[in-house]
Amino acid sequence: MSSTTEREDSRYIHGTAPEEQVRLSRLNDLLNDMSLREMALTGGEKVIDVGCGLGQLTRAIARTVRPGGAVLGIERSPEQLAEACRLAARASEEQLVEFRQGDAQRLPLSGGEWGTFDIAHTRFLLEHVPDPSAVVGQMVRAVRPGGRIILEDDAHDTHRLWPEPPGFGRLWSAYLRTYDRLGNDPFVGARLVSLLVEAGAVPQRNTWLFFGACAGQPELLAAYVDNLVRIMEGVHEPILHLGEFEPASFDQAIAAIRQWGLRPDAAYWYAISWAEGRRPSD
Repeated sequence: MSSTTEREDSRYIHGTAPEEQVRLSRLNDLLNDMSLREMALTGGEKVIDVGCGLGQLTRAIARTVRPGGAVLGIERSPEQLAEACRLAARASEEQLVEFRQGDAQRLPLSGGEWGTFDIAHTRFLLEHVPDPSAVVGQMVRAVRPGGRIILEDDAHDTHRLWPEPPGFGRLWSAYLRTYDRLGNDPFVGARLVSLLVEAGAVPQRNTWLFFGACAGQPELLAAYVDNLVRIMEGVHEPILHLGEFEPASFDQAIAAIRQWGLRPDAAYWYAISWAEGRRPSD
């Protein structure tokens, strides 16, 4: 698929502007250790990371499976792919991962690569594609018999700020409707095991990764609040387009989130869904 067509067909609400890339990079800092711990890599695995974005987790996977392992990162966005390569070069890790442009629903693998990976992994991709079943089906095909398929994604209804800032419930509901307008699923995390089964995988386990902090962890809480504010600011126009917020009321809701982060009893709660399956042995 040409890059022009990919942009026209893109359903990623957050875009690829430099500000969004900064947010994603900081989000990687918050999440990657948790993801790696759950992956339980033992070294030597051959891994395909689907929808690898900026490639920070992809490179962390590659460092973990060395020596003897190999990692291929697939990313559709040319902007994200270029930044992934730039970050790898800055870290002197250009040779650590092979990055390849391609669509997750039609993985750019040669005939000899199908069915050869030990692990196929994706994070925060299935909520942004029109047919998540097709993506998981491609991942199952990519791994060897007995290979692992690992899905990490969002179920946005688990998101809580307590005590809730003024206007936040309405703002969060509007944000979720920006997903609906694109045909995306903000609750796909609850479907991950079903998606594995639909794709022909045998489910092995599911769990949650805790994403949150409280006032007793001021630096960590500030990082989570900053991520949330950047998400909301990044979808400012789509939210206003719904007609439920005026610019002034949107700004007031954002200011309330920032002020909430300074409360002595602030608690941020969120659960990232995780599901793992295996391709049946032939």
